[in-house]
Amino acid sequence: MTPPRHSTDRAAPIGVFDSGIGGLSVLQALRTTLPGEDVVYVADSAHTPYGERSDAFVAERTLAIARHLRDAHGAKLLVIACNTASAAGAHAVRQDNPGWPVVAIEPALKPAAHHTRTGHVGVLATRGALASRKFGALCDAMRETHPAVRFTPIACDGLASSIEQWALSGDGGQSRQLLDRYLAPLAPFGGEGDATDTLVLGCTHYPLIREQIAHRIPAGVTLIEAGQPVARHAQRLLHSTGLLRFSPGHSVAPPPGHLRLLATGATQTLHAAALRWLPGATAGAAAPAVATLAI
Repeated sequence: MTPPRHSTDRAAPIGVFDSGIGGLSVLQALRTTLPGEDVVYVADSAHTPYGERSDAFVAERTLAIARHLRDAHGAKLLVIACNTASAAGAHAVRQDNPGWPVVAIEPALKPAAHHTRTGHVGVLATRGALASRKFGALCDAMRETHPAVRFTPIACDGLASSIEQWALSGDGGQSRQLLDRYLAPLAPFGGEGDATDTLVLGCTHYPLIREQIAHRIPAGVTLIEAGQPVARHAQRLLHSTGLLRFSPGHSVAPPPGHLRLLATGATQTLHAAALRWLPGATAGAAAPAVATLAI
């Protein structure tokens, strides 16, 4: 039997990557659910955003970064914290790494369908994610299981890039303008008739500006994202494979895991985003340094 190329050491880190800073929203959930685990986070900032690139390009980058996290860092589990990369490259990563626990992400249509009362769900996502075969198959499945629910997808061109710029400059004006443009077709919002009462944040960048999105819709509209479900799935996979560093019933709280941040391009955006959005940083704790990754 061919030995696995991924680490089977419980002390090995979890590998997480995104096209840029969006995966920090998933990283937040992972660090809450699995506080004792070490994590290596890669932002492919030299090639962000993925949402407007070809499937072939995104799949190639997904494989390259997955292999780096496997070989250079010995990641015991991989989290693809990007909807576009998950749709274009998760299958190739799994084929390339039999037995390696891989957690991919998808727009949270299933929980949205269970939650909606008006039967109208809006989906904000990148053009690449919405055009993927994976998203099409998910929509087909939802039409079979929840025929009364109507999903309205909105391709939010430029929104992820504007959030990256916001993190670096502190100026969210462009993101706010884009939000106003992309939320308008989903109106009216609310809990009556066929109004949109549930909104899926189908790109990991978007939960980073959850407050600004919530400010533009009525209080009764529910925002659904995938961070916590992904973190819980990662926990289940680690438990089932015997790779959890600390058992859930551990009597003593585990020491905080170590976090390493890497970026394939300029490091300033990821560092600024970590200061702004990682738990603890806003309370005065220093964000981890960001190292440059040539890949």
